[in-house]
Amino acid sequence: MDADKIKRYVYKNQRLSGMVGTIKLWPSRSGVLHGVKQVELKGSSIEITTYCGETFTIWDSKESRSARWLRNRWFRKPCPHCRIPEWKLEKYSSTVFTGDVRKL
Repeated sequence: MDADKIKRYVYKNQRLSGMVGTIKLWPSRSGVLHGVKQVELKGSSIEITTYCGETFTIWDSKESRSARWLRNRWFRKPCPHCRIPEWKLEKYSSTVFTGDVRKL
């Protein structure tokens, strides 16, 4: 099977911590896509550490701005300090977010 035709399926109705933990990418409010080094669950919030050294503490929600941006693959540019490889961006762009668990 060609590498171009391989699709990765991710369940879209999961909490943000599960989605970020699987994809290992984080869209900031300015539209910059960061590479995620560590995701730590702290009750109803999560702490995300990126490769460029930034740390975010956010609510673990299904319907947040960041969850929506990840599902719809919205971002302006990748972070130059995180140095996200091109293969990871291509893999992310070919990811299919499905609502049906049976297609995983």
